[in-house]
Amino acid sequence: MYVRAAGRYELAASLRTAQEAVDYVDVHEADLLILDVMMQEGIDGLTAAGLIKQKHPELKIILTTSTSETSWEDKAREIGVESFWYKEYDDHSLIEIMDRTSEGESVYPAEPPEVNFGRIRRSDLTERELDVLRELTASLTNDEIADKLHISVNTVKRHLQNIMEKTGFASRLELAMNVRMLGLVIHDDERTNHHKN
Repeated sequence: MYVRAAGRYELAASLRTAQEAVDYVDVHEADLLILDVMMQEGIDGLTAAGLIKQKHPELKIILTTSTSETSWEDKAREIGVESFWYKEYDDHSLIEIMDRTSEGESVYPAEPPEVNFGRIRRSDLTERELDVLRELTASLTNDEIADKLHISVNTVKRHLQNIMEKTGFASRLELAMNVRMLGLVIHDDERTNHHKN
C-alpha cells in the first residue's frame, strides 16, 4: 500500500512467506527487499535475509518488526542488511527508510524503541535484565536461565526480583505475560520456529 502510494517505486511482488522471497530473488530482478522478521510460517525474515545476502549481496534489504526486540539489529548488521525499521516505534516513515536505503545509506535506529513496561520504560532495564526476560518468555526455570546465560541461579533470582520491584509486577507469571503481550523481547526460538507446523 505504502509502496504503491509513493509512486516512485514499482512493486515487483508481494509475497506471503520469507522463503518465497528467497526463491523470488533467485529468478527475478529487484533492487530493494522489505522483510518482516517474524513470519507466520516457514523461515523468519532474518534467516531469509542471510540466505539472500549470501547469493545476492548487491540486493538492498530493509528488515522490519512490530516488536521492540533489539537483539535482531546486531544480527542484521552481521549479515549485511542495509536498514532496520521498527514499525510501531520509528519516527521515520517506511518510504523515507526506502529512499535513504536506495540512495546507499544504511539506516538503523539511533535509540532502542521506548516501550512502557509496568511503572518503567524499556530503557530503564539493563541489557542483562532484558536477557533474563528473553529466557523467561521461553518458560525456562531459574536453573535453566542461569545455565543458558552462564550466571548463578541467585543472580537470576536477583535480576527477576529487581525487575519486579522496578515494574510493579507481582509475580514471574505476570512479568512473563506482559513481556509477551508487549513484544518487549522475543526469544530466538520463537523467531525461528514461529507458527512452524
